[in-house]
Amino acid sequence: MSDPEQLNALNAHLMDELCGTLEELDRDDSVRAIVVTGSDRAFAAGADIGEMADATAIEMLRSNRIGQWDRVRRITKPVIAAVSGWCLGGGCELAMALDLIVAAESAKFGQPEIKLGVIPGAGGTQRLTRAIGKSRAMEMILTGEPMDAAEAHARGLVARVVPDELLVEDALTLAAQIAARSPVALRVAKEAVNAAYEMGLTEALEHERRLFYLLFASEDQTEGMAAFLEKREPEFKGR
Repeated sequence: MSDPEQLNALNAHLMDELCGTLEELDRDDSVRAIVVTGSDRAFAAGADIGEMADATAIEMLRSNRIGQWDRVRRITKPVIAAVSGWCLGGGCELAMALDLIVAAESAKFGQPEIKLGVIPGAGGTQRLTRAIGKSRAMEMILTGEPMDAAEAHARGLVARVVPDELLVEDALTLAAQIAARSPVALRVAKEAVNAAYEMGLTEALEHERRLFYLLFASEDQTEGMAAFLEKREPEFKGR
């Protein structure tokens, strides 16, 4: 994302372009993992307030701007958020809607909507609470104050923290490591982990078990286990 003057504010045009690009990459069989990043100063500093300031409740309902975040959630391939600088409001919600976050040391995560007289509306109250726990999420959402990368890592919001100058390189290295795995298993694994947030434990365990069994219909499972027994690297085809 590159709109440096607005610190990558997530206006309707930028979100539509981002979602369209992610959907295009999701359909491309040559792509096995995706990295989304912004600029050194900001992954995304929030929604474009100018677009919403004078909107009515009905206009917000009809435009369904937050529906763009649902498009992000439906991407089936692994997507890494590489975050440096400000990651606030809708930007934080976007990063959390992706599959995992690699943070630069300069990264700051927050939901400052309360300072504007509103609340997070694209998953912030739900995903942040699930990621870091009720008490700390409540504090962040009620005060609007951010947390730094070190705390975000300690609390499990981000997977790893790296020096700013290594952010994209590290995220791409991680993406390459993921992309070397079976595309079929990656898609199913992503679905299973997401189910942990959306289902009760008994239902999620049963869902996981069915997905596990399903993979035994794939050529990648046959190849992966044969390669293990033959002590060689597997050659996954995504079938």
